[in-house]
Amino acid sequence: MSWQLLALYLSCLSQICLADNGMVMSMDDGMTLAVGNMLSYLHFAPGDTLWFLGWVPESSGTMVGTCIALFMLAVIERWIAACRGVMEFHWSQQAIIIASDKLNTLPTRSYPIGFIKRFTPPFIPAHDISRGVMFAAQTLLNYLFMLTVMTFQLGFIFSLVVGLGVGETLFGRFGSVTHVH
Repeated sequence: MSWQLLALYLSCLSQICLADNGMVMSMDDGMTLAVGNMLSYLHFAPGDTLWFLGWVPESSGTMVGTCIALFMLAVIERWIAACRGVMEFHWSQQAIIIASDKLNTLPTRSYPIGFIKRFTPPFIPAHDISRGVMFAAQTLLNYLFMLTVMTFQLGFIFSLVVGLGVGETLFGRFGSVTHVH
């Protein structure tokens, strides 16, 4: 009786493996979605889903609105990076003061021998939690930008690139405060 079960099992398995589920596996055309087509080449055609199924700009007005929103998000991402740079400088200065207070020395340019090389900033919840939140927000925006670029929609891509450039122009000098001594 076991050979009959084996034959039945192999028969069912072959039917499952050879079944056609109606899905066309050709990579020549765009991928058909429930709402529209996902084109796998750079294009300006509207109708791409952006992040959520409900966010599918199909008209000129919604495309312009989406591009403005992406532009503003890109500027905000550069602002967060600048805030992180300024705060890192502030936090490092505060950490040196706290560490020097523990050593009963003044924070001057002449640190005790090996102080800077062996110095590990203390964990200060207000500093480190804020640093983590800002980093998480910046990382979230960067992943959303990556998903936006993966739509191959040139309007979206240009909005992000121009927004990042404008944001860096406005806020880049603040992010480089850490390099000034």
